[in-house]
Amino acid sequence: MEDITNVSLPSRLAVVGVVFAVCLGLAAWGGNSISGSAPWYSVVPPLLAVCLAFITQKVIFSLAVSVFVGGLLAITPTALTSVGWVNRLAAGPSYVVAAAIDPTNLQILGFVVLVMGMIAVLIRSGGLQGIVNKLVHFAYGLRSTQLVTAVCGLLFFIDDYANTMIIGNTLRPVTDKQRISREKLAFIVDATSAPVAGLAVISTWIGYEVGLFGTTAQSLGINRDGYALFFDALPFRFYCILMIVFVLANALSGTDYGPMEKAQARARHRKKLLADDATPMTSQAFSSASPSPNARIRMFSAVVPIGALFVILIGGLWFDGGGMAKLEESQFAFLSLSNWREVMSASQNSILLLVYAAGVGMILAIATALSSAELKLKEVLTTLVEGFKGSLLPLTILILAWSLKGACDGVETGKFLASTVGQVVSPTLFPCLLFIVSGLTAFATGTSWGTMAILIPTAVPIAFQLDGGTYGIVTMISLGAVLDGAIFGDHCSPISDTTIMSSISSSCDHIHHVRTQIPYSLTVAAIAVVTGYLPAALGFSPFMGVFIGSLLIIGLFASLRKVRVSVPS
Repeated sequence: MEDITNVSLPSRLAVVGVVFAVCLGLAAWGGNSISGSAPWYSVVPPLLAVCLAFITQKVIFSLAVSVFVGGLLAITPTALTSVGWVNRLAAGPSYVVAAAIDPTNLQILGFVVLVMGMIAVLIRSGGLQGIVNKLVHFAYGLRSTQLVTAVCGLLFFIDDYANTMIIGNTLRPVTDKQRISREKLAFIVDATSAPVAGLAVISTWIGYEVGLFGTTAQSLGINRDGYALFFDALPFRFYCILMIVFVLANALSGTDYGPMEKAQARARHRKKLLADDATPMTSQAFSSASPSPNARIRMFSAVVPIGALFVILIGGLWFDGGGMAKLEESQFAFLSLSNWREVMSASQNSILLLVYAAGVGMILAIATALSSAELKLKEVLTTLVEGFKGSLLPLTILILAWSLKGACDGVETGKFLASTVGQVVSPTLFPCLLFIVSGLTAFATGTSWGTMAILIPTAVPIAFQLDGGTYGIVTMISLGAVLDGAIFGDHCSPISDTTIMSSISSSCDHIHHVRTQIPYSLTVAAIAVVTGYLPAALGFSPFMGVFIGSLLIIGLFASLRKVRVSVPS
């Protein structure tokens, strides 16, 4: 892909060198902070992570350098001796080791590995393909085909990568037949990948989100686990929820606006799925993300493993959280949403249950691949290993994110920000501001996970302070604002991995995909701020915000449909 940043490697390295030298100087001066107060240079590790990620577009490198610098700043030797500097140099790696061997962290890492392996097998066995094949029978026109594509995106909630790779490649022939532009296909694929995976109770995202929430809750003394915080923030995920509403309303209306309207008109009237100057993105790297030519394509191969994963996790949470006691009170207790909320919040082994559920799902995926799909054992095991290899990137980011959290704790970043920023930022405006900052960070870095890793450990303590040192509404909204802002920025970023993969799987020109998608993402973000984050911070119900936001989106496309010639489905 063309170098979008137009920043040469020597220039990047020079900036990195200057920043690193400044941080070393700060580290040497670090002992001069006022005793009993958080030092001003405590903001250096997270700020350095953001700046380096923007300059290099390499979040792993940025996190690693920030953890190392955090270690230098955290240890204050009594004198500038060789022993003192050895301790400082060893502090950063010690944060990484501590994060990697933490029992809870190990459970989350295990969950990610098992789920990635299961997904790889489900793709190779054709199980996911079988589900899509059943749905394409409902695609008989422009609107219905877009709706089916969107519904498929909603169903493949378990992983955003699997979503983009499967939906784009599988439904591209169907959308091509209905003369739907490649830009529109790429948008539907992209807009239903991260938002759905980020909201799903079961996905490759949940372990990551729960892990970040859990460590933050522990450092702030919040007596709730990461899973409970995830459910608390769920009603405030305005961008993700409204983006799903936007995609469905857009598909049902059959109307578009902005650059997307021009792309759709070109495909519909000139029969050109791509613009004349388009260069479709294709890559052999994703050739393995397709069913085996030897597989018998059956929906059963995916329904059983995924269904078992759901049953084990949900059932496990019910038992572990005291659901049986509620059943003794009422035989219909499991039908109450409030009971489920209490049970899931009370569960003490939610992460471990994720591991068990993913393990059983992976075993059943292997079993159905051998029996239902009739694949050879060697091919299944090879695919499983490839899935495990695919987990290396998220595992690395996770460990470094936890390590950065440890470094921030070491230099008291949260304490410093809470005592300074918390005094000048209005609690009403903070979640909205945090959503915007999170979006800009994700746009610059091209990674939603990296953005979450950088902002959650530093922004949530500020929200906690704005709540008066208690776990209140501002903290809950802020948790959702960071997650959703990261996904919003990811949607607009040309260097985002899922955005690039959406272009590849849809065989779309990447820049054209970004250009047509940005107006839609900005529209949803604006509605989320006006009807969601601001009113929620004022005490209004988040459900009312979602309802009003949904009405605005539906009204937008209804108005567009009235003033334009409608296209029959």
